[in-house]
Amino acid sequence: MGLYGVLNSGVSGMNAQSNRLGVVADNIQNQNTVGYKRGSTQFSSLLTESGSGSYDSGSVTTVVRHDIGSKSNMTATTSASDVAISGNGFFVVKDAGGKTALTRAGNFVIDAKTGDLVNAAGMHLQGYSLASGTPILSMNSFNGLAPVNLASMGMQAHPSTAGSITTGNLNSNAENKGGAPSPSNYTSATSFVTYDNLGNPFQADLYLVNNSDGNWQAAAYNHTNKALIPGTTTPLTFDTFGKLSNSASMSFTVPNGQPFKLDFANLTQMAGDFTFQGRVDGNKPQIVDHAAIDTDGTVYAVYQDGQTAAAFRIPLATVASPDNLTPRSGNVFEVTTGSGAPEINFANVGGRGSIESHSLEDSNVDLGNELATMIESQTGYGANSKVFQTGTEMLETLVNLKR
Repeated sequence: MGLYGVLNSGVSGMNAQSNRLGVVADNIQNQNTVGYKRGSTQFSSLLTESGSGSYDSGSVTTVVRHDIGSKSNMTATTSASDVAISGNGFFVVKDAGGKTALTRAGNFVIDAKTGDLVNAAGMHLQGYSLASGTPILSMNSFNGLAPVNLASMGMQAHPSTAGSITTGNLNSNAENKGGAPSPSNYTSATSFVTYDNLGNPFQADLYLVNNSDGNWQAAAYNHTNKALIPGTTTPLTFDTFGKLSNSASMSFTVPNGQPFKLDFANLTQMAGDFTFQGRVDGNKPQIVDHAAIDTDGTVYAVYQDGQTAAAFRIPLATVASPDNLTPRSGNVFEVTTGSGAPEINFANVGGRGSIESHSLEDSNVDLGNELATMIESQTGYGANSKVFQTGTEMLETLVNLKR
């Protein structure tokens, strides 16, 4: 049995080094794979019981471990849907067959066919829908998660409900005309567009008249028929420093729309030119241009005009022993009994890391170390082949003695 043990030992050693070299090859080819976690080969000896005066060679087995728990550097990107995790946690994804897995690869884009956010491996990002308000999380399961889908957010009209003056000035030296503001009696005029429930634009013309020092009136008119919009006549009172001294706002209901309020808080009356700049919410129906993911995990649909709408919020999953997760195709990890059950919550909660937008996590492969390991494997393989070759020659000599 001694020579056969030597042969077996040589073969076992070559197989072990082959396995080690295979892991090194995987690491090298994935050195630029987003979120990839390097593997390493650990050897374990298998010894046989040897009798007195003899020795039976054993063998060696290999166990592959992946350094999943270690963190990597981040690379900045120009995509708002690229995200990386700074700290602990994994994104939850599903493959085409509906199997749930964990990943650190956050290179997500909108899939043209489904409208889901998917990464480079085609894995569908999972999150909680915000359509019904604040989601209820399941602490130890994936229940309640759904594919982050932005197709349903397209072609939606958002009716206007509020507007505000961001910067505005009424000329304090304007003529005191008196009377109600109207198209035929105004000192200053501007307009703004609101949107009804279907996304149709409704333009209101705003007229402002100086009645006396520090006292103005504003009123809104329907741009189409020039009719006064009921309830919009609003007094504006300024102090001696030109600051608005009354809580002035204008309210009316947009035709076929929602109650709307225009806030005049930032309006001044100074000895300068008339200026009027403001902001009004709402928009006409439009498609989603792209997705953006905020640092708290909120996924926004970004429309063509730049407006956004919160659609989903993505959680982070943690496990007790990340290095005991099982790697699967697509740069994802499968939960095992050794890793522990997944625990779900949002970023920055319970020791979870933060989500970094416009960033991707690099692989944790060190090319220099992998090349050094490759040389060690080559040397070890050659040495074990010599053991096998020598054992073969000794066995051949033994066989020849019987002839």
